[in-house]
Amino acid sequence: MPAPPTRLPRTTRLVLVFASLTTASMAAQSQPRPDKTFVVRFVVDGDTLEVAGVGRVRLLGIDAPELGSGFETPAPFAREARERLASLSVGRWVRLESDGDSQDAYARALAYVIRTDGLLLNGELLRAGLARVSARRSLRRLGELRRAEEEAQRARRGIWGERPSIADRSFRIPR
Repeated sequence: MPAPPTRLPRTTRLVLVFASLTTASMAAQSQPRPDKTFVVRFVVDGDTLEVAGVGRVRLLGIDAPELGSGFETPAPFAREARERLASLSVGRWVRLESDGDSQDAYARALAYVIRTDGLLLNGELLRAGLARVSARRSLRRLGELRRAEEEAQRARRGIWGERPSIADRSFRIPR
């Protein structure tokens, strides 16, 4: 007669269940789906994403204000661009569409990033006034990107507004 199975303590069972669910979730996110869509893991800045199964992806044809590093002050609208891109993409499935060069000088993939609902993230950041068109050569979607930028300029959104909303950080003597 075999010995009865020993029962693991409750906390050990919970840890094992959590670990197996987390591993399964991460494996599902890092594997490309059959229709060539990928999950956005996180946003680096206003024009760069970390995509599971691909790595860093730079949004093609646009340039968002720089966040800066160390003691550098972020450019106006840099944080807003990163937050907007994160709200549009993190945890969502996207399709990557290349156009010519596949990588930039920093070995990031260059692509138009399109959500599964059809939203072109490159154009959406332009439309919100949180990036500008930046193309060193002719691109297939250049007309679409320019129209999105012009829409933001006409509406004076984001970087095209009269002045950025920068907090006054000058020193004041208390009275």
